[in-house]
Amino acid sequence: MKRSRINALLRDAIGFFETHHFHLPPFAHWTPDAWPEDRDRIRDILDHGLGWDVTDFGQGRFDELGLLLFTLRNGSEDGKGGVPYAEKAMIVNIGQVTPTHYHWSKIEDIINRGGGTLKIKLYASDAQDELSDSLVHFVADGVRYTEPAGHVFSLAPGESITLTPNLYHSFWAEGERVLAGEVSSVNDDLTDNRFHGLVGRFPDVEEDEPPIRLLVSDYERWLNA
Repeated sequence: MKRSRINALLRDAIGFFETHHFHLPPFAHWTPDAWPEDRDRIRDILDHGLGWDVTDFGQGRFDELGLLLFTLRNGSEDGKGGVPYAEKAMIVNIGQVTPTHYHWSKIEDIINRGGGTLKIKLYASDAQDELSDSLVHFVADGVRYTEPAGHVFSLAPGESITLTPNLYHSFWAEGERVLAGEVSSVNDDLTDNRFHGLVGRFPDVEEDEPPIRLLVSDYERWLNA
């Protein structure tokens, strides 16, 4: 993705969060030259991947396959830093799919916090990590469901679904773009995502202009973190 496109998406996202009265923490607004030089003070941000994340999943088609999110809090699976849970805020556009994937260890609630309808397509996984044709079992807002493979579950604003390990899911918005939330156990985007198909988690960035905000995937290069 071009940095200019990422910058434009971030400007739009900041306005979208403000429209929905969803207030981000101070470090969401740090420009690249405003990050503290004392890296130890911000070690939790750097080590646990807090901050902005824009991805096209390596496909170069952000409007079709993409997601913009902000990680507000997170820890490490070994329990040696951060908190024992994670929270994200996500902007899901109409018809913009987050590709089919599951997590080996993370349990997450996906919440529609406002906007249109969030559609989530569900599959169990088989012993070969492929899509299974068996029934899917899940809980949504305290209610248990059993549905056929490939079932598309709809979340209206205020509704949520709990996604357990090894449960394949993809999602997109209908009607209006959606402000989605994720509350989960500790999140590890480097090792705990199993995508169905050849999908990358972080984008390759073409630096055609300076960044207005750093992405989580920028920290190592820009901050020597």
